[in-house]
Amino acid sequence: MRMIAKREDIRDLILDSVDVLLARYGYSKMTVEDIARQTGIGKGTIYLHFSSKEELTLSHIDRIIDRLLIELRKIASSGGRPQERLRKMLIARVLVRFDSVRNYSQSLNDLLSSLRASLMARRGIHFEQEARVFAEVLKEGKESGILRVVNPGAIAESLIWATNSLLPYSLTPKELGKRKEIEAQASRIADLVLTGLIERSKK
Repeated sequence: MRMIAKREDIRDLILDSVDVLLARYGYSKMTVEDIARQTGIGKGTIYLHFSSKEELTLSHIDRIIDRLLIELRKIASSGGRPQERLRKMLIARVLVRFDSVRNYSQSLNDLLSSLRASLMARRGIHFEQEARVFAEVLKEGKESGILRVVNPGAIAESLIWATNSLLPYSLTPKELGKRKEIEAQASRIADLVLTGLIERSKK
């Protein structure tokens, strides 16, 4: 137990346990004691890193978005035509979230209903972080004359909202469908919304 508590990746180990227990019990039934037991550490060690069950859960959600942002930035800087990178980014923002909660039996809204106010505030921040990465690629496309964009920031927000219906917020992963189906739907939405941004001479 002491060896685990001293590991440099202890925060990630704790959040891994939160992920497992949210899928197993849901937020309401999950306790800090459960998380400590699942991680193999004492309850006191949990409180050295997180102040409450709410912070543990919100930090788990933040970690999913941190991983998503890493993937979006990787795609954004990968080279190639801006519209192709934007397409991959739109699909990635859906699939990374889907993969992260695919074992959950409830939608995130239902699972975390008692945290709704905090979750909605966090979600707004997450969307803004994603939009900034999209805006960078949109700006690049505008400056190169490939994309017809007046306001990269506003268009970035629209791209985010266009794919939000495929995120596992109000629907469970099971209700959303199989991964291949989700990817196909995200691809169709991406193709539809990006078509209007491409300058005719560049298509």
